[in-house]
Amino acid sequence: MTHRILILGGTTEARQLAGKLAAHAELSVTLSLAGRTESPVAQGVPIRSGGFGGADGLAAYLRETGTGLLIDATHPYAARISANAAVAAHKAGVPILALRRPGWEPVEGDRWLEVDSVAGAVQVLGDMPRRVFLALGRQEVAAFEAAPQHHYLIRSVDPVEPRLAVPDADYLLARGPFRESDESALLQQRRIDVVVSKNSGGEATYGKIAAARALGIDVIMVRGPDLPQVPAAETVEALAAMIDHFAAGHFLGPAAERGV
Repeated sequence: MTHRILILGGTTEARQLAGKLAAHAELSVTLSLAGRTESPVAQGVPIRSGGFGGADGLAAYLRETGTGLLIDATHPYAARISANAAVAAHKAGVPILALRRPGWEPVEGDRWLEVDSVAGAVQVLGDMPRRVFLALGRQEVAAFEAAPQHHYLIRSVDPVEPRLAVPDADYLLARGPFRESDESALLQQRRIDVVVSKNSGGEATYGKIAAARALGIDVIMVRGPDLPQVPAAETVEALAAMIDHFAAGHFLGPAAERGV
């Protein structure tokens, strides 16, 4: 018997997890992507692209497809999707597990100014013109139109459209991971004096934080949102182990868990 698992993805970890689970013949894994990235990386399992229509739509999908386990492996800042996932799982009576990547912690030499929102980051840039590296993704950068006096370097996976209504902005298209040495070269070549970043955690995008520390560059760090309290793990390996344990006890029954 095949058992259905839906992974809400969009992260490197979600792709890695899907690859691990795809090796189990008794599991049918679907990876859901929000559709914001125009050219997503190949995932290795069937993909569902686009939204569900909120918590009610996701709950209906879970019921209609006979999904037996929902995995929230979305970006740490996808708070609305995570909230909808928790509600939908409850409504559909489907268990939910989550990947909760721990955020970065400041270490000696870091020059962080932590804020609670992107709007807060705009405010603390100040009035004097600065050379700002926006490493936020294209969804949030429009807020910086409120501070047009700065020069912005904006990096995103897909083009920022429309472009910011500011007089001085450059755009880079790139997909991580980013090495510290490359980030250091970028910051120096572009004469960046402040980095604006989400505290996304993980290794793939930490290079800019380490490079800023080494160069003595300020970092405005946007804190992560509050997320629903559901059973969770911090790494792909730990979450895969939780799923294996769940599958043995719930999909395959107590005998399988005992090795009978």
